[in-house]
Amino acid sequence: MEFSAKQIADLLNGEIQGNAEVKINKLSKIEEGIPNSLSFLANPIYQEHLYTTNASVVILNKDFILEKSVKDSCTLIRVDNAYECFAKLLETYNQIKNNKSGVEQPSFISPSSKIGENCYVGAFAYVSDNVKIGKNVKIYPNCFVGEGVEIGDNTILYAGVKIMQDCKIGNNCTFHSGVVIGADGFGFAPNSENNYKKVPQIGNVIIEDHVEIGANTCVDRATLGSTIIKKGVKLDNLIQIGHNVVIGENTVVVAQTGIAGSTKIGKNCMIGGQVGIVGHLNIADGVKIAAQSGVGSNVLTEGSILQGSPAFSVGEYKRSYVGFKKLPEILDRLSKLENK
Repeated sequence: MEFSAKQIADLLNGEIQGNAEVKINKLSKIEEGIPNSLSFLANPIYQEHLYTTNASVVILNKDFILEKSVKDSCTLIRVDNAYECFAKLLETYNQIKNNKSGVEQPSFISPSSKIGENCYVGAFAYVSDNVKIGKNVKIYPNCFVGEGVEIGDNTILYAGVKIMQDCKIGNNCTFHSGVVIGADGFGFAPNSENNYKKVPQIGNVIIEDHVEIGANTCVDRATLGSTIIKKGVKLDNLIQIGHNVVIGENTVVVAQTGIAGSTKIGKNCMIGGQVGIVGHLNIADGVKIAAQSGVGSNVLTEGSILQGSPAFSVGEYKRSYVGFKKLPEILDRLSKLENK
């Protein structure tokens, strides 16, 4: 794909400084710019590279003041917010790149399933009975869509995604490779023979609109009812969401976090990497949990910031950690006092 500086400026409502007809066909970092590539400058610490880059086009803020001349081969596009505009370009690039349609062979689509307009089904994908798929959905190779699943418009399932039976997926969702939605919840009951009997998991998973889920993350189906991921939630790679969990709108969860069954997490929360949350808890709206924390009790105060294992207020944690670091010194002083 090839675009001119003018086409890009028109898309971003930007002002051109230089050759409007120069062509670009790739993207690059400003410090690694090469001819016919497009880059951007948003962070001032990289501004020295603006004057040496070989990129053909650079996007930068309208209020950026040049300290010296850029190369003649470099065209500038000035915009209100360079970072946002570059992100918009990346989004447009992805839309063009992913604009596939049609059904590749070999693949299987049950005759009882309904697929909307302009959808793509990749090779070796399997679409089970009574599935309903909206418009512009992309199902990449080796995906599995179970019986009775519903998928909304503009959703993307990258290669190897598994959506198990009866799960409901909203509009404009993105699931990266290896995601499993609706595997059985971890339900076992000890019995008189001193082993564990499996409890059937007959619920489902409901994922609302604009949810993105990273590679190899698993969201388990409910024992009864639904595991619910609400609108705008972003889940990183390698996360485990247990059965009957509810995650509120626009909450972000980072990699390797585990959330045990039946916990309810509020909206606009931020949960760091490798956090562990035990089951049957309630976590209020706007809570922030630092990486590697362990949460073992309810968090009922909105906007709380927690750290540690077991997690508690971040301010108290930092004070306690100062004491912990001084513990050898304190013990040494105590020993000397005892000797006296």
